[in-house]
Amino acid sequence: MINREKILEFFREKTRRPMRFKEIVSAMGLSSSESRALKRVLGGMLRSGDLVLTKKGHYGPSEDMDLVTGYFEAHREGYGFVVPEKPGARDLFVPARAALSAMDGDIVMVRVENRAKRLGRVVRILQRAHTRVAGRVELTREGCYVRPKNRSIPFDIHVPPGKRGGARGGQTVVVEITEYPSGMRPATGRVRKVIKEPEGPRAVVEAIIEEFSLPKRFAPSVRTEAKSLYGVKGFGRRKDMRKLNTVTIDGERAKDFDDAVSIGLNEHGYTLWVHIADVGFYVGWNTPLDAEARKRATSVYFPDRVIPMLPKELSEDLCSLRPSVDRPAFTVRMDFDRTGKRLAAEFFPSLIVSNERMTYTSVRKILVDQDKMARKKYEYLLHEFELMGELCGLLRKRRLERGSLDFDLPEPEVLLDMQGRPEAILRAERNFAHLIVEEFMIAANEAVAEHLSSLGVPSLYRIHEEPDPDRVEDVLKFVGHYIRVGKRPGLGAYHKILRAVQGKPVEEAITYMVLRSLKQARYSPDNVGHFGLASKCYTHFTSPIRRYPDLVVHRILREVLREKRLSDKRIKELSKVLPEISLQSSRRERTADKSEREVTDAMRVWFMKDRVGEEFEARIVGVTPYGIKVRLDEFYVDGMIRVSYMTDDYYRFDERNLALKGRNTGRTFRLGQRLTVRLDRVDLEEREIVFGL
Repeated sequence: MINREKILEFFREKTRRPMRFKEIVSAMGLSSSESRALKRVLGGMLRSGDLVLTKKGHYGPSEDMDLVTGYFEAHREGYGFVVPEKPGARDLFVPARAALSAMDGDIVMVRVENRAKRLGRVVRILQRAHTRVAGRVELTREGCYVRPKNRSIPFDIHVPPGKRGGARGGQTVVVEITEYPSGMRPATGRVRKVIKEPEGPRAVVEAIIEEFSLPKRFAPSVRTEAKSLYGVKGFGRRKDMRKLNTVTIDGERAKDFDDAVSIGLNEHGYTLWVHIADVGFYVGWNTPLDAEARKRATSVYFPDRVIPMLPKELSEDLCSLRPSVDRPAFTVRMDFDRTGKRLAAEFFPSLIVSNERMTYTSVRKILVDQDKMARKKYEYLLHEFELMGELCGLLRKRRLERGSLDFDLPEPEVLLDMQGRPEAILRAERNFAHLIVEEFMIAANEAVAEHLSSLGVPSLYRIHEEPDPDRVEDVLKFVGHYIRVGKRPGLGAYHKILRAVQGKPVEEAITYMVLRSLKQARYSPDNVGHFGLASKCYTHFTSPIRRYPDLVVHRILREVLREKRLSDKRIKELSKVLPEISLQSSRRERTADKSEREVTDAMRVWFMKDRVGEEFEARIVGVTPYGIKVRLDEFYVDGMIRVSYMTDDYYRFDERNLALKGRNTGRTFRLGQRLTVRLDRVDLEEREIVFGL
């Protein structure tokens, strides 16, 4: 049988040089039918980047030709970084002149031009991340062009006559790229939709959904399948856990309840049950529902709506662990000793019923505020909540001691009025109840990952690779002005940095600096551990309603529990499909994150647009050569004071102390400093807020 693995093995063990097609056929002793199969497989491997075809017609493995395949992370200035698909490989810097029109998120093949400097050149774009782009129409003598709103896209798109869809100059449109730029030829496309100028925040969200090509609705076949699941009778063979006191803990506005927890004491310490919605019971492999969930890969959360991975029939009803309703679940039972060390873990399908739908606020009132009314209302659960608090403290202590990084960065929460307009933007609360859920989910994810890894079955892992040494060095050079970090950079140094700056004016700036130096966490069939959590083995298992990789891990674990041992055929099937799923899921996760940030920025400018000229108390949260980033005291709103508008002196950037200093007056602006600022300008289109002193 001719397949990818057999061809890679041939190049690895049978030959040490690139070969022509006929040479490969001869060396492998293939028949005419096998030769045709070889041709098809080689074509697929060229498209995936496993092999390269030289100008002289020789095939060879890309890694043997100093070629690397990976994600392209584009910068608005045109340059970018390539994050190799192979876990553990270092990132490559690609100058703007060597980017070959690559767009953010594209899968590219890069030639390593300087190993010492980690410098590369894009030689081929294997897979485009963007087929549709939002931008502004510009009419010139040469014709019609669309300038992308996403500044990391390094080219305009030419729209031929007859392909404009009635769009006029200055309008915002969604353009479908029909030809990507090549050599001297520009990108070309056709206008698919004219986006009306937003008349309010709701319309802004709609426009951003269009910009990012997010799915608006489910296909009829998917909705039909989802509705048919109401007719499912019974839940199959499961452990009955309904007598166990069980609660969900979520935000006030949550409707999709993925997880519930139960807790008790045993002779060694604690027993924790983490119950996760059994989405796999309803959604099997390769159904219309599964295909749609795989394509979306994640739910996307905006202040005024959710774009779910699964239809509401599942996400908010059948799979959601609603109170007082029997629900099928997948349970992870873990025993811990009195220091929080996990002693044992067990996994099984279960039948549960949630006693209470708790919120983070209600649990905080019980455990932190010691609120008498709240404690009386949930008196029958007080013992369980106290145990949860104890175990959370122990787990968190052990995790931080092993070197886990704790990024306690503030996040905005947008509060909307009845018309969907932002009436306040506040700092989102992160209290002890959030930590309880976080620690329990981390514990369950680790237990599942370690179990599957120990069995050697193919699975998906949530990996977070170590940062490149150069980036670590840059951070250590800067923070060395504030704290001593020792001579050996690494995880321990990062952990020490975050502890040392806690509560100081520079905390947020340095925390972001550390965060930006790290690689992005992603999904992979190869387990290389999770740097940020200091975990040797980690996966995502606890949110199958809103993340597709979790659903995949559920299915694999169920197969392992049922079959005891997977067949060789099944292992090959999983090995083939998991890389595709990990790539799609990682890419969609990044798109979701970007769209959520854009919506938050849009809500900020709409909230501030009628306050131009007003004065606010603020503090400096960032200093760059271009200006000062400030955050208001009254609202969680950020904005810039640009150096070009600071006309009382010539200001220079002091990189050592992260400050701007006036050359003549000596006036200095540094992190944490308090200021009175005036709102000078709000740019709705660029989603930008500009303050003045």
